[in-house]
Amino acid sequence: MFRLRDKEMSRKIMQKLEGMDLKLTLMHVCGTHQDTLIRFGLDSEFRRVGIDIRQGPGCPVCVTPPREIEEILALAKAGLTIAAFGDVMKVPGQKGSLNDAKAEGADVRIVFGVDDAVALARRSQKEVVFMGIGFETTAPTVASALLSDPPPNFSVLSCHRTVPPALEAIANMGEIRLHGMIQPGHVSTIIGTKPYEFLSRRYKMPQVVAGFEPLDLMMGIYMLARQVKEGRAVVENEYTRVVHTEGNPAAIKTMRDAFEPSDVVWRGFPVIRRSGLSIRKKLQEHDARKRHEDFLAHVHAREYSEAKGCRCGEMLR
Repeated sequence: MFRLRDKEMSRKIMQKLEGMDLKLTLMHVCGTHQDTLIRFGLDSEFRRVGIDIRQGPGCPVCVTPPREIEEILALAKAGLTIAAFGDVMKVPGQKGSLNDAKAEGADVRIVFGVDDAVALARRSQKEVVFMGIGFETTAPTVASALLSDPPPNFSVLSCHRTVPPALEAIANMGEIRLHGMIQPGHVSTIIGTKPYEFLSRRYKMPQVVAGFEPLDLMMGIYMLARQVKEGRAVVENEYTRVVHTEGNPAAIKTMRDAFEPSDVVWRGFPVIRRSGLSIRKKLQEHDARKRHEDFLAHVHAREYSEAKGCRCGEMLR
């Protein structure tokens, strides 16, 4: 019964969009929205009614630049135990990936979260480095681990980034013309809706925070289309069952206690000010860049180009 109701609502949304005579270019920020868009065939349906949806910088693996890949590879080859998410294992460096390093004898473990890495360090006598990757969605859990007296042989290579500064960079670049943005549900669960308001206020950008079910995405697109037609530019929240205006204050405080903003490069972009999360000085004994700087010196002494065949930068721009 629920599925029948969903189908009927989907049909009504598409009928309304079809009747609006649209020609819109929208951008989603989260990779999970891209999955929903493609997996359920919504991309062709939206194009049919005049809506072109582009991918934004919403994949934390895709935006991680070559230098940070070389950092984790250098630590793996130095004999440290590396704990990383499975989706980073195949990312190519200049001479192979973490999968290749593992095949050559490096101690590389796939984990499902930072807690797994901490537990691994407690069981091990070796140095364990967790590759902290992701946006505001995963950063609070890493921050919590750093603040919870982790074992002395545990450190984090922080590759975390924050979304709002990247969106401002896109708005300032002027390379593409967007009629609206679909903001990420996961990130917004943590930071709320307020951090996006500057885009609507300063750049007249219509925005909707949307969930990840097909109906969430369809409703979010309809809300954006209606804003454009009515000449409005505000932040609307389709994902009200999860996302609140103020976000999650406890998670935000934990991030601020463990990390400080830093200027970092994103793949496909120049340096984006205050968009990185660097581990605070009080926790530097668990900062892999400080703890293992001797192993990383040769990485930091040179510049790195994109791996051959990698077009993530082009896609993100």
